[in-house]
Amino acid sequence: QVQLVESGGGLVQPGGSLRLSCAATGSIFSINAMGWYRQAPGKQRELVATITSGGSTNYADSVKGRFTISRDNAVNTVYLQMNSLKPEDTAIYYCNVVANWQYWGQGTQVTVSS
Repeated sequence: QVQLVESGGGLVQPGGSLRLSCAATGSIFSINAMGWYRQAPGKQRELVATITSGGSTNYADSVKGRFTISRDNAVNTVYLQMNSLKPEDTAIYYCNVVANWQYWGQGTQVTVSS
């Protein structure tokens, strides 16, 4: 059984930083893309950033230059370094892994507020 274990969310002031982690555990093979999505109250889930097995990255325009996605293939873990956080970044952040199937994490709350 595959599980995605997320960590790193929390409350931060505007301009602050947080780092999210997501580890894929269980019988998962040949992970292709890994990524992060987010969903704010009353809004649809949206892509934040993705990274392929080869290291190619893609970012939403709203986070370019502030967020950095990375991965450690040895431990099937994806990270999201979030800097210069803004109140509009407040959302539940979900980890996504594409392998033989598509998997989602349970979500971690990120709140940016003074």
